[in-house]
Amino acid sequence: MPSAATAVTLASKCTIFPFKQSSFSDLKLSVSDLPMLSVHYIQKGCLFTYPPFPIAHLISLLKLSLSQTLAQFPPLAGQFVTDLNGYVYISCNDVGVDFVHASATHIFIRDVIGSVDVPDHVKEFFPMDRTVSYRGHFSPLLAVQVTELADGVFIGCAVNHSVMDGTSFWNFFNTFAEVSRGVKRMTRQPDFTRNSILISNSVLKLPDDGPKITFVGDAPLRERIFSFSRESIQRLKAKTNNRKLNYEGEINVVELMAKRSIDPLKMKTETETINPTAEISSFQSLCALLWRAVTRARKFPPSKMTTFRMAVNCRHRLQPKLNPLYFGNAIQSIPTYASAGDVLSHDLHWCAEQLNKNVKAHDDATVRKFVEDWEKDPRCFPLGNFDGAMLTMGSSPRFPMYDNDFGWGRPVAVRSGRANKFDGKISAFPGREGGGSVDLEVILSPETMEGLESDPEFMQFVTAY
Repeated sequence: MPSAATAVTLASKCTIFPFKQSSFSDLKLSVSDLPMLSVHYIQKGCLFTYPPFPIAHLISLLKLSLSQTLAQFPPLAGQFVTDLNGYVYISCNDVGVDFVHASATHIFIRDVIGSVDVPDHVKEFFPMDRTVSYRGHFSPLLAVQVTELADGVFIGCAVNHSVMDGTSFWNFFNTFAEVSRGVKRMTRQPDFTRNSILISNSVLKLPDDGPKITFVGDAPLRERIFSFSRESIQRLKAKTNNRKLNYEGEINVVELMAKRSIDPLKMKTETETINPTAEISSFQSLCALLWRAVTRARKFPPSKMTTFRMAVNCRHRLQPKLNPLYFGNAIQSIPTYASAGDVLSHDLHWCAEQLNKNVKAHDDATVRKFVEDWEKDPRCFPLGNFDGAMLTMGSSPRFPMYDNDFGWGRPVAVRSGRANKFDGKISAFPGREGGGSVDLEVILSPETMEGLESDPEFMQFVTAY
């Protein structure tokens, strides 16, 4: 049996070209795209049971459907070019993408999802390991790897993060799956327009050899998936909002409404007056729970300032709004600061409220202010945990990760590669059962992870790990 260092064997590698030639002009990188030149390619993928046909047929099918999908996403088959003025573009020149067929037939599905920590061999299910996005000037912007397991297959994608964010990534992945299972009409057409405030005349100056990642890439880390059921999330949200649940786990709206007037206008006014933070979301509640638990586990003095950073989608925050399927990056990172003493001396509601206030305040004016500030000082995004007290939340439980049916069923699990991982990096995935369930991919130092695992407040809401 191969060792962990050689868990995956390369079977073949080739270049896939779009099914038809692109007629697209160059796409200019935006103020949301350019800062990502210093981060790794996105690496996300799905684990499936073994298809009901030979692996050779699957490889042929995926090659053809990838070619057809690229015709709908021409920028992914292109390459970066920097002009004489320093502006970076995607040249939609049809240079193609990498397609890798790999084998790890000694690894079973249970070996991928059954261990406490995410096993190291999962990182080998992805191409373009540790590739920095600036390399899109010389390397493909997309690579797909299909890894054959003993009783399943893993389909992993690596996409340049300066080309797209999570919203665009999963739209591509969903479309790839749709084409593979024979869907003829594309259901979610990407919007490639470049006419918003995100397109700037400012120039990001870079060293001749390109930017480097801003975090330590070889620090000792542990990686775990913590799952939260729909019922657990509802219970957590109710606790955060100081609400009662009925015996079915739902908010007791009858009791809530009985205390208010039946007049709709008056009820709305009273709701806003009595409890202006009534809409603290399930996800903000979960983030607050994690913030408190990790702060406890890190054993900071009360005066230590901590940071919880969340990526927010700006498509609907701008006025006029961007198309929900705008292709590219349309995200901004919102930091929320609080001392360790404040995080731990206040309750869960207080922590969630700090996050809630910042997210609610991130409106059109705030998005534009972020753009203006960047234009005054263009720079790459400083990804990492620079003072040991940061948490960075990425991805989203709203992304349609389990909609990826390539023709023989939904994924068993979603996993990510080694890209952009450091102490305090968290990614949120929808739970496989849906209905508001959430999986958190948590990356922490070994000591902090041990503290998190023994934290009663956090673990009481965890339903699988």
